[in-house]
Amino acid sequence: MILADKIITLRKKAGWSQEELASQLGVTRQSVSKWEGAQSVPDLDKVVQMSRLFGVSTDYLLKDELEEEEFVESEADETPLRRVTMEQAARYLALRKACAPKIALAVAMCIVSPVVIIFLSAMADAGLGGISEDLAAGLGVSVILVLVAIAVGMFLSCGAKTKEFDFLEKEPFETEYGVSGMVRERRKAYEPTASRCTILGVVLCILAVVPLMLGVGLASSDVAALLVRVAPADVYAAAAVDALLLLVACGVGVLVWSGTYTGAMDQLLEEGDYTRKKKARSGVMSTVSLIYWLSVTAIFLFYTFGPKGNGQPQYSWFIWAVGGVLYAAVMGIVSLVLHHKDKI
Repeated sequence: MILADKIITLRKKAGWSQEELASQLGVTRQSVSKWEGAQSVPDLDKVVQMSRLFGVSTDYLLKDELEEEEFVESEADETPLRRVTMEQAARYLALRKACAPKIALAVAMCIVSPVVIIFLSAMADAGLGGISEDLAAGLGVSVILVLVAIAVGMFLSCGAKTKEFDFLEKEPFETEYGVSGMVRERRKAYEPTASRCTILGVVLCILAVVPLMLGVGLASSDVAALLVRVAPADVYAAAAVDALLLLVACGVGVLVWSGTYTGAMDQLLEEGDYTRKKKARSGVMSTVSLIYWLSVTAIFLFYTFGPKGNGQPQYSWFIWAVGGVLYAAVMGIVSLVLHHKDKI
């Protein structure tokens, strides 16, 4: 067996992708690909590094006539990695695929939860339907709490079903022979569906701005005068915002649906957002995320109900929209800081 075949065998046995092995050795993925394709030979120092990583002798790597692996003693403090069997991998993918539509629906429910309070508040301000501001706020906040509570219940239910596989997202592991190949085949088969979902989700999110643009266009046209006779402009503005949220909810829901399943495959392959380097940062990222959303929730409760009963619940939904946008920025900054520290 030549060196190229030995590298492939040992890498797959360790459950690493070419990108992960390249990261461990401090080279590019293309270099590893050339080694495995017998297009080039690694330097001696890289051979030594690989012997330490895989726990085999350099003789085994360099001598083609040695077919049986010659293991050497690993580092004293190393602990064996948890092993994922073919049965476990298949069961995990089945569970995530079954949970994907539920998680997508839960996310969509959280996004559309402010729809009722936005519209009822506009109706109350316009004096339509005999709805008071207090009633609009009470019904609107109740709908938000009910939808969010149902969504959280769905999240928890899906999380409980896959709890035994939480380590896939947080810890390095190794896979049984054949697991990586099976997952890659499934991912390849799912790629057309994932592409369609991505296109549909992005298009819906882009089209979500259309209702607002139409509202702006109508406001400056002769049609606005006719519409105002039926209902005040604030009601149409609220309807436009509600339409935006509904389209965004559909778009994001589609993206989450496909992303949940593809993310499960990335976890098993330790690729994408689940490489071992990124897993090492997951504890910091999770802590920052928890602190951030607890802070946003505290601001929402303070603004909605107020210390002296003078809160403004009809407008507090906007806090979640702003919080969602800022969350992406905050997590991006934290990721950049951690990446910079890794380079130092």
